[in-house]
Amino acid sequence: MDFAYTEDQQAFADSARALFADACTDDALRAHDAGSEPFMQALWRQCVDTGLHGMVIDEAHGGLGLGMTDLMAVLEQQGQALALVPLAEHQLAAQAVALFAPELAPSLLAGAASGETLLTLSLDGLRAARGLALTLTLTRDGESLMLSGKAAAVPLAAQSNQLLLPALLDGQPRLVLVDAKAAGIRLDAGRSQHHLALADVHASGVRLEASALLGEGALQWLQPRWLAAIGALQLGVSAGQLARTVDYISQRKQFGRVIGSFQLVAGQMADGKIAVEALRSALSQLVYRLDAGLGALPQALAVKVLAAQAAHLVGHKAQHVHGGMGVDVTYPIHRCLYWSRALAFTHGGAEQALADLGDWIAEHDELGWKYDRPEDTGPANTTGAPHALR
Repeated sequence: MDFAYTEDQQAFADSARALFADACTDDALRAHDAGSEPFMQALWRQCVDTGLHGMVIDEAHGGLGLGMTDLMAVLEQQGQALALVPLAEHQLAAQAVALFAPELAPSLLAGAASGETLLTLSLDGLRAARGLALTLTLTRDGESLMLSGKAAAVPLAAQSNQLLLPALLDGQPRLVLVDAKAAGIRLDAGRSQHHLALADVHASGVRLEASALLGEGALQWLQPRWLAAIGALQLGVSAGQLARTVDYISQRKQFGRVIGSFQLVAGQMADGKIAVEALRSALSQLVYRLDAGLGALPQALAVKVLAAQAAHLVGHKAQHVHGGMGVDVTYPIHRCLYWSRALAFTHGGAEQALADLGDWIAEHDELGWKYDRPEDTGPANTTGAPHALR
């Protein structure tokens, strides 16, 4: 199957590449690292002006109504440029609201599409990586809901108007939309290693309208798309890191030869290229299936595994062949490693995704699930309930 971008998709990728390249020079990234901005706000305004912030939001709500393949093309360029803007978080949260919270959609999505309202999301509480666990809980109180607990390290929580978070209701994870300024919400602000603002969100008896609870199926819709977005960003980061490293080893000399001519160094770059292209292939199939309305949970888990593995393999090989320059924070290559670390642990690491994928295979081991059916579109492929909480 040919997963090459269409002419329009390539045009989006080229436009994004030019935008990010202008805004994310080494000097600009160095200035951001040294400053106090929570994210690259001037660049975000440009993303809003060009419509990149609303690619997958339905046209009826002011977005472009495009698919995940289109978004992948742009997110890859974002990752390659190391552009700190919430493209995936904002529009995936907005589209989830559009599909699963119709009472909230008209007013909220008008602001999201215009850029006046910023949305963010985090599904990290569903995974046990770095000690995170889902502690947000919902209880029913008449016609309302009460939210209590904590969501850790939510990106841009203090800067966003609305937070899309998982919480336990009757023992099952559900998605809930929370006003970041609601009474009972406390934010403990911090900053990630790659200089993105984060905050722990503490909820103490926060009263929510019933409409804030997204419909059943929202988490199963969002989870593979969020994993696809993480994979696309990692694809860009690793591809850019590899390109920078190849350029470096093509110039750096030892013993009278460029070090890229040494077989061991060349082999390490080949290993990195294989990891990047394996991720690209799996990710292309995943977004194709999502756009075609096909089941995609195991494919999404496989992409998460490959993305985390590429992050580790490419990141460490690139650092090693740079030698002392790899640990010099005045040299740009270290930023790729910081990004890779952050992305690898978003929504759990490779081991967690492998465990989830193994569980899925064990639970759907009937002979021929993949090959004896026209397409695996049934519940066996689409459900995320057994793997949404660990």
